[in-house]
Amino acid sequence: MLMYDLIDKKRSNLALTNEEIQFIVEGFTHGEIPDYQMSAWLMAVCINGMTPQETTWLTQAMVDSGDKVDLSGVRGIKVDKHSTGGVGDKTTLIVAPVVAACGVPVAKMSGRGLGHTGGTVDKLESIPGFKTAIPMQQFIEQVNTIHISVVDKIGNIAPADKKIYALRDVTATVRSLPLIASSIMSKKIASGADKIVLDVKYGSGAFMKTADDAAALAASMCEIGALAGKKTAALVTSMDVPLGKNIGNILEVKECMQVLAGEHEGLEDLVEVSLQLATYMLFLAEQGTLEECRASASASLKNGAALEKFKEFVICQGGDWASIEGLKNPHPCEFSHDFLATQAGFIHSMNATQIGIASVELGAGRLTKESIIDFGAGIIMYKKTGDFVKAGERIASLHTSDDSKIATAALVLSEAYEYSLEAPTMLPLIEKIII
Repeated sequence: MLMYDLIDKKRSNLALTNEEIQFIVEGFTHGEIPDYQMSAWLMAVCINGMTPQETTWLTQAMVDSGDKVDLSGVRGIKVDKHSTGGVGDKTTLIVAPVVAACGVPVAKMSGRGLGHTGGTVDKLESIPGFKTAIPMQQFIEQVNTIHISVVDKIGNIAPADKKIYALRDVTATVRSLPLIASSIMSKKIASGADKIVLDVKYGSGAFMKTADDAAALAASMCEIGALAGKKTAALVTSMDVPLGKNIGNILEVKECMQVLAGEHEGLEDLVEVSLQLATYMLFLAEQGTLEECRASASASLKNGAALEKFKEFVICQGGDWASIEGLKNPHPCEFSHDFLATQAGFIHSMNATQIGIASVELGAGRLTKESIIDFGAGIIMYKKTGDFVKAGERIASLHTSDDSKIATAALVLSEAYEYSLEAPTMLPLIEKIII
C-alpha cells in the first residue's frame, strides 16, 4: 500500500477502505508518512469530503492511536457532554452537578482554553486548591461515591488527532466537516462514556458561523457516534451573544454558583442551555421521558440539591469552598474599568469573538499554550444584545491584575458592539436538536 496511491484516490473523489484509512493514520502517527504527503491527503479531503463510513473509520483509527479510558468501574450509564466552544460557555459547571444530583454518574474529562474560548479545567483551577489531576482510582471512586468528577485529560488520548490537527492548523485544512467531526468524536469515544450529548455552537463567537453549518457538523457527529455504538444527541445553539453575564474564570465559577443556588435573573440564556443539556443527558441515561428528565433537572436547581452536589465536588477535589462561598459578584482583581455605551439606542449585535479576545487581553485566557492565566481577570456584562442603553451608561466592566492591559482590552471591546434605533430580531437560543 502506497500513500501516493491513497492521495490520488481521494483526489479522484473515491472512497477509501477501513484498512487504507488505518494505514494513513498509523503511518503518519509513527512518522512513516511525511508531512508533505499527509498535507496533500488532508487537502484532498477538504476539497472532496468523506463518506459517513469513512469519517467513522477515521475517527476510530484516531481512537486506536492512543489510550482508551476504562470507565467500567463506574456504576450506571455514563453520559459525556461536549461543547464545541464559545465565550462565557460555562455550562459544564452547572450541567455536571445537576445530572449528578439526579443520580447519574458524571465522569468527565475536560480541556483548557486557548484563544478566545475558555476551558473548564481553567475555571475549576481558579478555585483555590482545586485539583484537576487526580489518580484514576480516585476518579472512579469519587464518581461512584458522589456521582461526579471532572478532571484534565487522563492518559495519552487520540495522539493521532493531536498530530494531525497541528498539521491542519498550518496547511489551511482546519475547516473540513469530516476532519472536525472525527477530531472531536475521537476524543469523546476514547474518553469511555457510554453515550454522548453535544452542544454545537454557531455564530460570531463560535467556530461554525452559520446554523446550517453547525447542524451539518452535529448530524455528522451523531452519525459517527451511532456507527461507533455510542448513542449521541446534539443541540445546535447560538453563540452570537456570550452565555450569561460573566467572562473569566473565577467570575464564571461564581455565576454558575448563582444559577445552582436558584438565582436566575438575567441569566436565563445560561439556565436554558444548561437545563436542556442536562435533560438530554438524563434522557440518554434512561431516567425517564424528556418531560420527566427536564422536571428532575429543574427540581435539582430549585431544591438546592445541585448546589450541594457542586460543593461536594469542589471539596472532594481539594477546593477551598470557604474561599468562594458567599461572594455573589466578586471583583477579585486590583484594577477595574467601567465600559460605557458610546451612544443611545438598542444594542443591535455583539461580536462574541471580540469580547472573548478582550477578556484574553485582560489576562483571562491564553494566547499560547504557555500563557499564564490571571484567574480573577475578565469582563462582567450588564447589557447585552436587545437591551436599550443610554449614552454613557455602563454596559460592562473590565477586571485585571495589570492595569496596563485595560486600554487595549477596552479598544478591542469597543469593536464588539453595534447600536441601532430599533430593537433587533432575536434569534432562537437553541436552533435544533438532533437525537
